[in-house]
Amino acid sequence: QVELVESGGGLVQPGGSLRLSCATSGNILSFSSMGWYRQAPGKQRELVAVIHSGGSTNYVDSVKGRFAISRDNGKSTVYLQMNNLKEEDTAVYYCNAAHWAGMETYDYWGQGTQVTVSS
Repeated sequence: QVELVESGGGLVQPGGSLRLSCATSGNILSFSSMGWYRQAPGKQRELVAVIHSGGSTNYVDSVKGRFAISRDNGKSTVYLQMNNLKEEDTAVYYCNAAHWAGMETYDYWGQGTQVTVSS
C-alpha cells in the first residue's frame, strides 16, 4: 500500500545541479529509513544516500560533499540535492523506504527517475 514517486531527473552538464524528490503516500517518519539508490547500465544498484528516522544521514563515498539528502515531514517527501554533478553520476535513481517489523525488513521502491550528466 506504500507508493513512492520520484521526480526531478533530467539532463544536466557536468558541474550542474539537480534536486530529486520522492513523494510517499505514507508517513516518512514511520519508516526506519528512506534512501536513494542508483543503477547505471551494466552496474549493480548502489546505495547513494540514506536518512534514518532520527534524522541521521549516510552517503556513499563518491558523493560525499556533493549530495545532500533531506526531508520535509509535512509533505511526506524526501529530497536528494545533487551538486557538482559528474558524468559518472549518470544513472536511474530510485527512492527506497525501509521498514523493520520484528525480524523482517520490508523495502518499497519507486519507479525511478533518469539522471544524465553530459556535456
